[in-house]
Amino acid sequence: MAKPFPRHPNLEGGFAPLQMECEAPDLVVEGEVPRALNGAFFRNGPNPQYAPRGDYHWFGGDGMIHGFYLHDGKVGYRNRWVRTVKWNVEHEAGESLFGAFNPMDSDERVQGMQTDGLANTNVVWHAGKLLALEEAHAPFQLDPTTLESIGPCTFDDKLVGPMTAHPKIDPETGEMLFFGYNADGMISEHMSFHVVDRDGKLVRSETFKAPYASMVHDFMITSEHVIFPIMPLTGSLERVMKGGPVYAWEPEKGVHIGIMPRNGSVADLRWFQGDPAFVFHPMNAHTDGTKVVCDVCEFEQAPLFPWADGTPGDPSKAVPRLTRWTFDLGKNTDDYQWERLHDIPCEFPRLDERRTGLGYRYGYFACETNPQHKVGGFSGIGRVDHKTGKLDLYDVGAGCGTNEPIFVPKSESAPEGEGFLLANVYDDNRKATHLVILDAENVADGPLATAYLDHRVPFGFHGNWCPAA
Repeated sequence: MAKPFPRHPNLEGGFAPLQMECEAPDLVVEGEVPRALNGAFFRNGPNPQYAPRGDYHWFGGDGMIHGFYLHDGKVGYRNRWVRTVKWNVEHEAGESLFGAFNPMDSDERVQGMQTDGLANTNVVWHAGKLLALEEAHAPFQLDPTTLESIGPCTFDDKLVGPMTAHPKIDPETGEMLFFGYNADGMISEHMSFHVVDRDGKLVRSETFKAPYASMVHDFMITSEHVIFPIMPLTGSLERVMKGGPVYAWEPEKGVHIGIMPRNGSVADLRWFQGDPAFVFHPMNAHTDGTKVVCDVCEFEQAPLFPWADGTPGDPSKAVPRLTRWTFDLGKNTDDYQWERLHDIPCEFPRLDERRTGLGYRYGYFACETNPQHKVGGFSGIGRVDHKTGKLDLYDVGAGCGTNEPIFVPKSESAPEGEGFLLANVYDDNRKATHLVILDAENVADGPLATAYLDHRVPFGFHGNWCPAA
């Protein structure tokens, strides 16, 4: 019999798990859904099936995919858990069996059992496949229409090791580039780099050693380079065996940024060093002559994880702000320039992904416009114009919280930034979620349309748009 969920900030309010799968073919819509939006908006996030074992961490819940299907001005909805090995075994047992991060928390019935992960972080569309991703295992394929689970995708058994939740799709070549950390199957400095071509075939795989073992959540590409940020949120099996945290903040290790030419190999990696900082998500990067420019949401200190001795971090230093790193490959130096672009707290940055790895003007993010009234998530959605520096902000409303906005171009040939932003908003007043559709060129004007659910979509991580065939 299922047990009640414990009191935990990531299991309550807008974070509380949704304990059902359902379909709503025609949501109530306020406003007018642009006819140019013809496809599906998919979101992924942690949604534990049963009350967790041991200490719960937001990153440890089972993946649940939420699909909003837009066509002819209407919005339909469907959600499904990803049927991983863990989900199936626990579903049969009727209880949680696996510890989220500490294997010592797992039930003896599953000790040593090989799983295919949680598939709870991102969901991407590439080469005709919908893939649910996390960062410790291979991607998990789903049917884009029904969201039924198909199973792990290893690219004809050529992928060895994990795949990041944040692959990058080159808008010019159609290639999907990605990496994996802990690539040898243990917590280690071993990393991998892979390229899948536009047809979904794995055509390149290499491995290298980072300066130390760390949680490498995301990376960057340009048309000419690949950028690997190694930051001091470190992993240590030795620390775990002594009763310490698996991942912890060790600022004394500093930041190491590896830059590799795309026409070279991992043997050509050049490492740069900087002061302690942490980044979950970059906005974009581009190469400009001998310079590589990276825009990131940077924390002074990694959030959600303790120091190596188990001491909690300082929340006042775990605030992300838009920051620019500039590396000059033409100089004989291992340092780089740092510039704070804006002081507004912001995370989950996105862009018009037709400009991925290229020079670009507009970026988008979730942000804090009224942090004193937080209900979870972020209180606003923003657009930054890198040419003028101007911010265009939409406050999602009292008692509401949002997360990552995703950009959809008005058409394939539309100029950069001409299109729409889609985002989920949890309304604590209704205890339910709605989908907002914003004009990406006039964010502060508020929604063009709002589609209402009568249940919540728990605060999650990432989503993407899949255009109709």
